[in-house]
Amino acid sequence: MPSIRRGHCLESEAGPAGKPLLSASERLAIRFGKRFNHGLLRFYPMHAITQSGWIEVITGSMFSGKTEELLRRLRRAEIAGQEVAVFTPAIDDRYGESHVGSHDGRRWEAVAIDPDGDLEAVTDSLNGEQVVAFDEANFFAENLISLCEKLAADGRRVIVSGTDQTFRGEPYEPLPQLVALAEYVEKFQAICACCGEPATRNQRLVDGKPAHVDDPTTLVGAEESYEARCRHCHTLRRGDPRQ
Repeated sequence: MPSIRRGHCLESEAGPAGKPLLSASERLAIRFGKRFNHGLLRFYPMHAITQSGWIEVITGSMFSGKTEELLRRLRRAEIAGQEVAVFTPAIDDRYGESHVGSHDGRRWEAVAIDPDGDLEAVTDSLNGEQVVAFDEANFFAENLISLCEKLAADGRRVIVSGTDQTFRGEPYEPLPQLVALAEYVEKFQAICACCGEPATRNQRLVDGKPAHVDDPTTLVGAEESYEARCRHCHTLRRGDPRQ
């Protein structure tokens, strides 16, 4: 298991097209945070009575802003002076092997791990981080569930991001089980690429045509392989897959 460095945002103060990625108050908090009571800046404090941890799930279709929301929460945790550890499945290298990235170009340092491996090694590699995040959790095996439960029981804030449906429109484990166990869940919608209605499904395309229902469940890709679609516009090919 690679050693973990304290995660930090790789965003500059200006994003695409010069759009600020940090508000003026957030930049001031980063610059002067050590001079103030960090308790005032802890946007997501631990549960005050029990001092227990918890699980947050960010889910929804592709292109709905899940990773952007994850990065926003991580940035705010960093402003609050909290140590952050971020993990991403090694299968997904669209933004580099050691980064979590969003479709709009924002990135955060992460540790790539085998999603089918022994995730208990993650616990051994932590060094007091208060916030532990997993991006693209749909690519992980179901042992991610017990790991998240263990981390939360240890008093950590656990943030999990990933899509909850396969390209067939079926539950994409382990997200549905994590949704059931989490204290906080937020589900995002995209915009249907066909009709413009709110989109909740992942439309896989192969050579511009809908994927066959019997195609493999996991295929890493972005705009070249997927569209966000609503229930009405989502479709699958059936019958002879050679046709």
